[in-house]
Amino acid sequence: MGIDLTALHWIYLVFIGLIILFMIFRKDTTIICIVGIFSIALVATGSLSGSISSVFNSFIFAITELLSTILVISIIVAMSKGLTVTGINDVMIRPFTKFIRTPALAYWTIGIVMMLISWFFWPSPAVALLGAILVPVALRVGLPALGIAMAMNLFGHGIALSGDFVIQAAPKLTADAAGIPVSDVIAASVPLVIVMGIVTTVTAFIFIKRDMKKGILTVNQSSFLDDGKGAEPDLLSNRWKKLIALLIPVLFALNITAMVSFDLQGGDATALIGGTSIFILLIISLSAFKASGLERTTSFLIDGFQFGFKVFGPVIPIAAFFYLGDAGFQTIIGDFLPKTSHGIVNDLGASLAAVVPLSKAVGAVTLTIVGAITGLDGSGFSGISLAGSVGNLFAESIGTGAATLTALGQIAGIWVGGGTLVPWAIIPVAAICNVDPFELARRNMLPVIIGLTVTTIVTMFLI
Repeated sequence: MGIDLTALHWIYLVFIGLIILFMIFRKDTTIICIVGIFSIALVATGSLSGSISSVFNSFIFAITELLSTILVISIIVAMSKGLTVTGINDVMIRPFTKFIRTPALAYWTIGIVMMLISWFFWPSPAVALLGAILVPVALRVGLPALGIAMAMNLFGHGIALSGDFVIQAAPKLTADAAGIPVSDVIAASVPLVIVMGIVTTVTAFIFIKRDMKKGILTVNQSSFLDDGKGAEPDLLSNRWKKLIALLIPVLFALNITAMVSFDLQGGDATALIGGTSIFILLIISLSAFKASGLERTTSFLIDGFQFGFKVFGPVIPIAAFFYLGDAGFQTIIGDFLPKTSHGIVNDLGASLAAVVPLSKAVGAVTLTIVGAITGLDGSGFSGISLAGSVGNLFAESIGTGAATLTALGQIAGIWVGGGTLVPWAIIPVAAICNVDPFELARRNMLPVIIGLTVTTIVTMFLI
């Protein structure tokens, strides 16, 4: 199961450690990532000019991979600017204020709704659907933006995506790799997803309440949904505001209907929501600004793109480095890995699995670590096949628990990389809530580590 690790693997591992260390001490990681990319390229190619070019190529690769997310976030922000300036936003959120009256209700309501939508359409479209409507409601009742982001992230990219009970993309990948039926992985994952979800979200809520009480977490109303400029008076009559406020949820409801009818998921679902948001922006601008609507539409889009690239800018170098751990290596640097390699990150996980002694406890701990390692590339899905393979290998040695071990590896991989701990994977939520993705990752870290620890212990008794 293992592979002979090369100098490339060890260099990559060293720089992962440095990046994590810098994150813990709240230091910028851009220079570390650039040096890491250059070092790996130089060792792989032996060419100074080629290594310098690889740094630039890695940025292009990262931007290309992130572009659809940057685009949809920018459009949602542009639409939200239009809603705020015209006062439509106030009309839209008024009904929600009737039942979301406290920070606690805001946290659990946003989280549960996010989880339900994410089960059917995955988290990225859910973030876009919820962002423009429920984020300002939560802010107004006193839940800080980081608390909102944690709720959306933990329930959506954590609970919903790690189980993936409806779309079943994740369990199919792990089940195929383990050579067992998908239904077995899903059944085994149910208790683990429940334990992980409850422990993590409750722990996070306790920490949020504690820090709010201490004044560490406070509400900042100057998010992109309310940038301090407020609504411009007399742009629209109350009747028009109510009409457009009603039209927007109807259009998004039609989006959901289309997703179900045409089986649109992931990127396709996000594109539908992004396109709908563009047309909503056009309706708002032309209705409110009449002759100057064309210019205001462009102005809103510029605001959105400025926000999008400002948020994504710090993340591109670190994403570029971690893409080297998976499919990005060959595109960025070339075919310099061993023929038996499945990507640097997967090789490291497989090597770890190959050297550990086997028992139920060690098997559970190892699957959690392997899943977490494979999640470091930020996709959550690229390495979970390895978790299935390792789960099956361990189960054969132990004599039981293939489905449970596979489910544990799947959960660890997606919670880390799908993700709630990897900063470049949580950008959509961070951007919608206008918070620093690195700060959100740090906030998530302790609840997720506690959750994974408890879930791993529970797994030991279920094998």
